[in-house]
Amino acid sequence: MNKEMIISASDHETRVAILEDDQVVEVFIEREHQRGVVGNVYKGRVSKVLPGMQSSFVDIGLERDAFLYVSEVVNTVEEFERLESGDEEDADPAGPALPPVSADGEPFPAPVPAEGEAAGDAPANGGERRGRGGDRERDRDRPQPKIEDLLKEGQEVLVQVVKEPLGTKGARLTSHATMPGRFLVFMPTVDHVGVSRKIESRDERARLRGIVREFREQHGFTGGVIIRTAAAGRTKEDIVSDLTYFHQVWTEIRQKMEGRRPPAVLFQEQSLVIKLLRDLLTDDYTAVRIDNELEYRRVLALVERIMPNLVPRVKLYTKEYPILEEYGVQGEIDKALRPKVWLKSGGYLVINQTEALVAIDVNTGRYVGKRTGRLEDTIVKTNLEAVKEIVRQLRLRDLGGIIVLDLIDMEEKKNRQKVFQEVEKELRKDRSPSKALQVSDFGLVIVTRKRVKQSLERLLTEPCPYCSGSGLIKSSSTICHEILSDVQKIVSELDGQSVILRVNPDIARALKEEESATFRELQRAVGRPVTLKPDAHLHHEQFDVMAS
Repeated sequence: MNKEMIISASDHETRVAILEDDQVVEVFIEREHQRGVVGNVYKGRVSKVLPGMQSSFVDIGLERDAFLYVSEVVNTVEEFERLESGDEEDADPAGPALPPVSADGEPFPAPVPAEGEAAGDAPANGGERRGRGGDRERDRDRPQPKIEDLLKEGQEVLVQVVKEPLGTKGARLTSHATMPGRFLVFMPTVDHVGVSRKIESRDERARLRGIVREFREQHGFTGGVIIRTAAAGRTKEDIVSDLTYFHQVWTEIRQKMEGRRPPAVLFQEQSLVIKLLRDLLTDDYTAVRIDNELEYRRVLALVERIMPNLVPRVKLYTKEYPILEEYGVQGEIDKALRPKVWLKSGGYLVINQTEALVAIDVNTGRYVGKRTGRLEDTIVKTNLEAVKEIVRQLRLRDLGGIIVLDLIDMEEKKNRQKVFQEVEKELRKDRSPSKALQVSDFGLVIVTRKRVKQSLERLLTEPCPYCSGSGLIKSSSTICHEILSDVQKIVSELDGQSVILRVNPDIARALKEEESATFRELQRAVGRPVTLKPDAHLHHEQFDVMAS
């Protein structure tokens, strides 16, 4: 698969697009005044403890208080000091803790895995896998701590953001901080060295563990480390470089924790471009194109350090024509903001994003199949084409949560299974964890996809001020009948006075034309002529009834 990364950078905004075989599949946008907060570490203050929800709200200086669930609570500084004192020496070498799990049962997001690292890798989030089933049994038997015993209002805590604020919801937090590097992931609250299962060579695994353990002993370095797939074959200097960076950053965080008053930022994630290159860049990328010379030099320096063989593939775009237009990215972004997506065959998708879920409907549209073909074959071909585009749109629009796919009904079970297998196959291309479930014989498939940040639509648009985001306003006929009803309610108070009706021009026109019978009835109710005053400043649904 041919991959390219297109980067458009300015002082105010950075946009990055990932292309696969010349198709835009992912878009990332970061604005200087709206930088994402996932990965940032804060010193916060507990503002409210909710025993009924076994959670708490923490003020970290954002617009809304952030959410911290009981399973995510740990006194990070105390834990770090305990590890330094050597209390973990007798810990089970298989790993001390399960990864944190959120209130809805899904693991909190790990750092973006390097390309080629999959769910089969050693976990890169705030904890480790258990080595034996008996550990899990012991955890179930152990009484779970209660939020009211762990946190008190006003208490200062060190937390990391694992999920951006979405809509009316605040950010989601964890006390199990993780810091991703190119070759390693550092977890300060555990004491274990793990290696990605994709590194199969025993000698290589032992070599990498040895480098980490040697550094830990020489520098008194504590905390857990996961060795990522990208570390395979790398020199000792590369691995030590990540370890030195982690040691320095975590020491600075602890010093700031002691010296600053909450809420305070203790650590801020790197810029969007550096973060994506660190986590995604592999030999699969044939080019990284950048339209900003300063950003180009930064990228060149980073690639020179982490993947020197790819330096020739980093290219400065110098044309005057905008880079996103040149590679068709802007057109795809514009299409991704529309509900209807056309398929090459003539069929189309309708994508509706709601608060609770995303609904995607598949239609044959202009596609009528072959002249000699069966209806079932036409439907299957449309569904198979739709599935590919649906998964691309999920990645492009960054849709998450519950996604309901309303495919066209298929009569034959083998065809339903064929389409469902295609859904699973396409989802495997997606870096975000997802799961598909076939729930009925009527073509419905439910997909759950992890949502960490706002969708493209929520990022680039805002609710329409005229319709308050509903996409609908009352019809002119409805408003005319509401006016009649309101006048009938107050007619006894008019005491023979004339009435002036101030309305939107569209309503004034309707009362004179298609709703003239309603207007005559209104005048009969008043018993006097009614004066219409069109006012373009009034909202379509707004009107004033005034006595004169």
